[in-house]
Amino acid sequence: MPVLIAYCTCPDAASADVLARALVAERLAACVSEMPGVRSTYRWEGRVEQGNEVLLMIKTTTEQLDALTARVRALHPYELPELIAVEAVGGLAPYLDWVVEQTRDDD
Repeated sequence: MPVLIAYCTCPDAASADVLARALVAERLAACVSEMPGVRSTYRWEGRVEQGNEVLLMIKTTTEQLDALTARVRALHPYELPELIAVEAVGGLAPYLDWVVEQTRDDD
């Protein structure tokens, strides 16, 4: 099963922490790394904006992506949250296996 890294920016540490904890607790992600201090420049509603954000690197699988996307939409404070997933084309096999194992709902 392919492993993905999903990128999502949050406006602050508190909202990033809510998302990270929920995604891991609900087995939608194996791990979420929070990187504060990201400066984003973007066009929104016809204007160029800039802001400080926290970048989340969410390790998940293709199987969980739809549910993860729905959960991000439900919990994220932005009207249009950034969520972009890319496939991990390589890496340490035991780590990739761990991501798959941690995102399985074995209940």
